[in-house]
Amino acid sequence: MTEGKSNVDGGKKPKGDRTRAVRGTFDKESWKPKTSLGMKVKTGKIDDIDYILDNKLKILEHEIVDILMPNLTTDLLLVGQSKGKFGGGQRRVFRQTQKKTREGNKPKFGTFAIVGNSDGYVGIGYGKSKETVPAREKATRNAKQNIIQVLRGCGSWQCGCKQPHSVPFAVEGKYGSVKIKLIPAPRGTGLCIEGECGKILKIAGITDVWSHTSGQTRTKTNLIYACFDALKKLMEIKLQQANDENLGVVEGPVSVQ
Repeated sequence: MTEGKSNVDGGKKPKGDRTRAVRGTFDKESWKPKTSLGMKVKTGKIDDIDYILDNKLKILEHEIVDILMPNLTTDLLLVGQSKGKFGGGQRRVFRQTQKKTREGNKPKFGTFAIVGNSDGYVGIGYGKSKETVPAREKATRNAKQNIIQVLRGCGSWQCGCKQPHSVPFAVEGKYGSVKIKLIPAPRGTGLCIEGECGKILKIAGITDVWSHTSGQTRTKTNLIYACFDALKKLMEIKLQQANDENLGVVEGPVSVQ
């Protein structure tokens, strides 16, 4: 009888022994920027994300955010729904659409990604592709390019703690037919808002808020964009210095204030 060949002597690896490549951290040296802003970030002329956001510079390369904010948290929103009887399928992160062709059905997957540091920065992005992994990566890249600062404070007359746990004043966002209003809430209230919008506020560093919505709120994409529009409008309203102190207004991270 002949003995079986061992894997050490040039034999093939067994089917179960397949190792997956592990992605390392972002390599700054191998990155070749294509924009003037990216070149300034790589050379060190710009080393603060606040400089880019305050001057309203357009971020066209997600590597800029990878360098300036390496410790961002990423999450996916539940915008799709699996098949179920009488529309009772469970929510999922990918929304599937199909195109009828002569060759058959061609599916595409879309998803929403959010990035933030839970301390005054948040971004959302939408990605769509023929497969789930490229759609997720595209959504994450778009979320990093759409990152914004979030104005936080304590605008509730029931609290007055002057800590950045809520929004400093009521603000309304709109997208399509959906309107959402964010209302300051006292500490300990929690996020009284739709679940996916709550994820956006939590990753932005807001822990207490009341809300009011109107329109076709069942359209998740419009609701998400309306919530993000409300957060952007927080930075557009200018307050007097006396009001900033009374409301405990904070722009960006608390640690640098």
